[in-house]
Amino acid sequence: MSEKKKELKKLNTYNKHNSFFSFSSINKEFNEDNITKKINSLYKNKIGLNSIKENDFEILDKTIKDLNLKKNEKKKNNFSLSKNVIDEILSLKENEILRYLVFRYKYEIFPVIKKLDNYPPYLQIEPSSICNYRCVFCFETDKTFTDKKNGFMGKMDKDLFKNIIDQIEGNIEFISLASRGEPLANPDIPEMLEYCSNKFLNLKINTNASLLDEKKIHSILAGGVKTLVFSADAADEKLYSELRVNGNLKKVLKNVETFQNIREKKYPNNSIITRVSGVKFNDKQNFDEMIKLWSGLVDQVAFVDYNPWENSYEKPSNNIEEACSDLWRRMFIWWDGKINPCDVDYKSLLSVGNIKDNNISELWLSKKYNKYREEHLNSKRKNIKPCHSCTVV
Repeated sequence: MSEKKKELKKLNTYNKHNSFFSFSSINKEFNEDNITKKINSLYKNKIGLNSIKENDFEILDKTIKDLNLKKNEKKKNNFSLSKNVIDEILSLKENEILRYLVFRYKYEIFPVIKKLDNYPPYLQIEPSSICNYRCVFCFETDKTFTDKKNGFMGKMDKDLFKNIIDQIEGNIEFISLASRGEPLANPDIPEMLEYCSNKFLNLKINTNASLLDEKKIHSILAGGVKTLVFSADAADEKLYSELRVNGNLKKVLKNVETFQNIREKKYPNNSIITRVSGVKFNDKQNFDEMIKLWSGLVDQVAFVDYNPWENSYEKPSNNIEEACSDLWRRMFIWWDGKINPCDVDYKSLLSVGNIKDNNISELWLSKKYNKYREEHLNSKRKNIKPCHSCTVV
């Protein structure tokens, strides 16, 4: 490949796995070196080793070895600790950290070396595809998606949700209750969270916080949620409303303040990480202003890069040949049980089946899923819609 093509390819790709445009955390005193020392001590003293599965010890050994490499020795396929990962480690009990590292390695490195486990490293479950916002950078602005007669809109049944949780408990540690819609729009979310309690090392929810009330706050704090992400992109009402159409920043701030008050008074020992995360969409957004507004209410403030998705089905093929890492990293389960390899394909052209008909492991390792992986590895993503126009690698 020519240098010009390489440069064009680099400019056109979107690294979803490492999509933080800006990131700030209240944990300033911890860095990779002193966290590595702590991990080495836990490993040496066998703290939490009894929770590691026999076939995962090799992964743990490799993780420890990678962490102790000098910076100039590390390569792309070596494991390292980013700031948000350090925050997650600090929120865990000591006997959970080594097990967390095993699953984090699978999430970070397996997609790089194109290795498959029996289950996806990360599972995104969609409690609802319905949203009360119409954010300018979101799929929800596509009326062919939100038109109810087209069948994309709905809320997950709690029994289906419990079936999913039963399948993945002990097999997947990283799950997120979010995807195309607003998860708190599902009235069963408190019961869903109660069913998840103490079952996962890393349970995350993304919400616009507009529907956050005291009942849902208690269910989040009592339900084992490890990371709660409030989606907000601006520090002033005018810009916020322009980006998050139908949104009200004043209301969101009040709801987050209520969350923080309940957290401090009723759950003082809860180690949940709270983050305000916005999509970096235009130059009007100011990260310093976001920190100033939110830093007293949350643990982290972040911007993620905007991933242009518009007309992804109709766009011509781009020149990207690099395989999409999400094919080895994550799986999506829509509200109706449909299994999808990504959310850029928000209309499910690539669906590999339904959880109602097959189990998660079977679908993750299915011929159809592997066919997509094979096409990507052979630089033939242009043969698959919407992979042909997608920039995620």
